[in-house]
Amino acid sequence: MANHGYIARDGKNLSPWDLACGLKACYNLSTPLALFLSIGGFLLLRRIRNVDLHEIGRHGRIEHDASLVHRDTPKGQKYAPIEIERGLVDMLLVEAKTGDEEGEGLEYGDKRILMDATDVARARVRREKQCPQLDNMHAEIARGEMGIILGVWETHAGTNVGVPVEWMREWIGHERLPSEWKPTHVQGLLDVVSRAKAIRTAMEGFRAAEVGKKS
Repeated sequence: MANHGYIARDGKNLSPWDLACGLKACYNLSTPLALFLSIGGFLLLRRIRNVDLHEIGRHGRIEHDASLVHRDTPKGQKYAPIEIERGLVDMLLVEAKTGDEEGEGLEYGDKRILMDATDVARARVRREKQCPQLDNMHAEIARGEMGIILGVWETHAGTNVGVPVEWMREWIGHERLPSEWKPTHVQGLLDVVSRAKAIRTAMEGFRAAEVGKKS
């Protein structure tokens, strides 16, 4: 948000209201969802006074291991790495390029390849196998993060519904808003809860299938 001027570009001295207003303006979130994220974030950071943006990266508060695009926080470090791992980005986007859905597959190009809750679940299962186990709260945060984006950028390609892979690459790989995206709806809290639940259900299905293969 700082890169686009929705909050202070220096990322300093931010209040819960600053963050909530930035989330609403940047991603078209509803007021309840924006306030839930901003106030909840302050509670997790254990802060009452304003914060600087880098503090959100303090390990074990909001930030967690098993990120889809960042390395885990090295032992003894207070803050998580901020560098995007290109290899992790590529692996995430590959999850959406299975060609399982009608009209998808590499031959159609990224505009026709959509990432949905099942793709995110597959990526989360893979990543969580590679990293220290998340506690329940941070596992929920991880699912909720992607639930928000699946809702905000949901689009249609034929009969398929999801987020275009090129948008995901632009946002998660280059840390900028997709140039072709225009807000079409207000993203609400209950919808995010539903999407996070769909990711969790799909993850449970993938894990059950893995156990079945081993038995």
